[in-house]
Amino acid sequence: MVVAEVRVELKKGVADPEGKNTLKALELLGFEGIKNVKSVKVFEIEMDGSSKDVGKKVDDMCRKLIANPVIHDYSVTLK
Repeated sequence: MVVAEVRVELKKGVADPEGKNTLKALELLGFEGIKNVKSVKVFEIEMDGSSKDVGKKVDDMCRKLIANPVIHDYSVTLK
């Protein structure tokens, strides 16, 4: 079994209201020195097959469903 970790984040320049709201809330709670907060999604996908085959399939999944290529960048790490 191969485990693929997919990290999806917004492209540079795309608004991240969740990250901004989290930053604001942390500052209101008294946390200081925070420069930025950005939201990131991580998916862990377990599949049977070789690393090469799983890598190709997961990349296809990302392009078709998991990430929106207009606003997201993604990376796949096989474990």
